[in-house]
Amino acid sequence: MKRSACRLLIGLAAITALSAHAEEPSWHQPHKPFRVYGNTYYVGTEGLSAILITSSQGSILIDGTLQCNAPLIEANIRALGLRVEDVRVILNSHAHSDHAGAIAELARASGAQVRASAAGARALMAGGNDPEDPLFGEALLYPPVAHVGVVADGGTVRVGDITLTAHYTPGHTPGSTSWTWRSCEQGRCLSMVYADSLAAISANGFRFSDDATHTHRAEDFRRSIATVAALPCNILMAPHPDAIDFMDKVAARNRGRQPDPLIDPHACQAYAAAAGLKLEARLVKEQQGHAAR
Repeated sequence: MKRSACRLLIGLAAITALSAHAEEPSWHQPHKPFRVYGNTYYVGTEGLSAILITSSQGSILIDGTLQCNAPLIEANIRALGLRVEDVRVILNSHAHSDHAGAIAELARASGAQVRASAAGARALMAGGNDPEDPLFGEALLYPPVAHVGVVADGGTVRVGDITLTAHYTPGHTPGSTSWTWRSCEQGRCLSMVYADSLAAISANGFRFSDDATHTHRAEDFRRSIATVAALPCNILMAPHPDAIDFMDKVAARNRGRQPDPLIDPHACQAYAAAAGLKLEARLVKEQQGHAAR
């Protein structure tokens, strides 16, 4: 897709609830790929994360960003001296277009299997057209992924000597999933976390509060926030890097700041605590009858 078409998609997204937690121009702004830690690399754009974890027997990619960013993601992988064709599995945080839009094309280009949570798999195969999504009716659609395998809550995905664990964290979407693994560098192994979005945003009229049809949304969301807070966490990544000031920390590290700003054992707890406050504020507004977004 040409850059002009990509900008059109960004413009459309700006009038939806998706604009509530991102600087849309950065979604398709190229960013030089870099090593996060050990065998974990950032291959996304300035404003949308795509994470590559490598092994001698192939790689795992988490998220694909926008549909029009597929060539950029592929170029970033190659810029690291790696092969797109060595991506064996593509995982997803949640099935919105800004994180899943390019997955169908990246799977085609690499031959990789695509795997997600049960609800996430259904949404990916529907191209994001999920009636249970809080943003249903406003979220942009994208090319459906033909085949998606399901990873159970607490299940693992292995390629070579790397193992990723799925943690279901529903709330932002029904299929939201956070991923954890270990990466080592010079004999020091750290707990890596790719925590899904915890933003309680929605289309007009949607309620996270319990109703007659959905009696579990608020409690599920609270449980997801607690799950993220409890994860073993040395380095935190998220689908929207600006949600955790990730690029600012990378820039500080590149300037030589020590200790490494990316290594923070309290990052997951802080991320979850901030999300919890926003969720409770949203629920209060709903109880007061406000059409909060």
